[in-house]
Amino acid sequence: MANRDYRTRVVDEELGKRLTTSGAVLVEGPKACGKTETARQQAASEVLLDIDEGARAAASVDPSLILDGATPRLLDEWQLEPRIWNSVRRAVDERGAPGQFILAGSAVPADDTARHSGAGRVGRLRMRPMSLFESGLSDGAVSLHEVMDGGAARSTDRGITLADLNEAIVRGGWPALQRLPIEAAATGVTDYLEEVSRTDISQVDGVRRDPARVRRLIGSLARNVATYVSMATLAADSADGGEDPLKQDTVSEYLSALERLFVIEDQPPWEPHLRSRSRLRRSPKRHFVDPSLAAAALGASPAGLLRDMNLLGFLFESLVVRDLRIYSQPERGEVRQFRDNKGLEVDAVVTCPDRWGAFEIKVGGEKAIDEGARSLLKFASEIDTRRSGAPGVLGVIVAGGYGYVREDGVRVIPITSLGP
Repeated sequence: MANRDYRTRVVDEELGKRLTTSGAVLVEGPKACGKTETARQQAASEVLLDIDEGARAAASVDPSLILDGATPRLLDEWQLEPRIWNSVRRAVDERGAPGQFILAGSAVPADDTARHSGAGRVGRLRMRPMSLFESGLSDGAVSLHEVMDGGAARSTDRGITLADLNEAIVRGGWPALQRLPIEAAATGVTDYLEEVSRTDISQVDGVRRDPARVRRLIGSLARNVATYVSMATLAADSADGGEDPLKQDTVSEYLSALERLFVIEDQPPWEPHLRSRSRLRRSPKRHFVDPSLAAAALGASPAGLLRDMNLLGFLFESLVVRDLRIYSQPERGEVRQFRDNKGLEVDAVVTCPDRWGAFEIKVGGEKAIDEGARSLLKFASEIDTRRSGAPGVLGVIVAGGYGYVREDGVRVIPITSLGP
């Protein structure tokens, strides 16, 4: 079932490994990020529940009817008939063999106490839109895995311009948009947000929500992307065109629904042991799953981003966080951030079970790199390494140019050279 035009994804190998150890693998992520095509590379048969009305009708009566077929069998958009979950679990128990099913879903269904957790039977795998390495804008010369182990960060200047990166931000990592002209791709992302606001957010749990209010919240999130904005501020900022601001309870409910659609993905804090008495701030940073969604909500174009370097800085940070999440996931990595009550901040801390690394994210320029390096060294000096371990890497991730190791040991890493 493999597609010869398929672009290799970082999760391909992880999916293959999960199929050798779990009876079923659940692949979750936002709509249109490529879950179906990725699953098809390893599936031997499939049921596409979003377009196969007959299969959906059969599953509504007896979910086990659609489980027979060559394995691994792909059950795409399984959450449209949530009872499939328990049928898959039972089938896995009865068959007693790994690699029976791949479930792909673009929303988390409403909680159902009758649905078993799937522990020991169903492995979970997160997918996101394509990273720059997957879409071809990064050559992957600098491996995150290797620099986290203290490796060098040597790479040549690939000549990719800031205008090229701005196009990548506006286009996003959506596979279907990669070959379209940038204007058409931007329209595609705008349409995606409109569908989320009008249809998807109400279908996720059957609760009717006002599309205009959803759009106002999405706009507020976009204006505050890659910041520590609170729900109270999001609510106040949602006032638009004379409309009253949203209530905080409404903001909380909408954010929960957007999380279940995998449209937003907050960046949680890292809480290491410190040498000082500084207090840690525990607020998350707000991100969309792809920076193109924030750009579309704000009507930002590549040319417009060149004129608004402040906005570009936030969107670039969000792009880097997306890519770090993708590259670190195979090693069970998480991308967090750090802030204390004295104003010390670190844009991204990648934590793996046996090591961690810290990164500042700067669009570019020697002055910005110097500032980022100083901040990282200050941060590292505050960590109680006996209890939290020493960092595997301190790095400044920039938009382009050369990759190298500074005299102070801080790595300078172009995002156009970073890979898994």
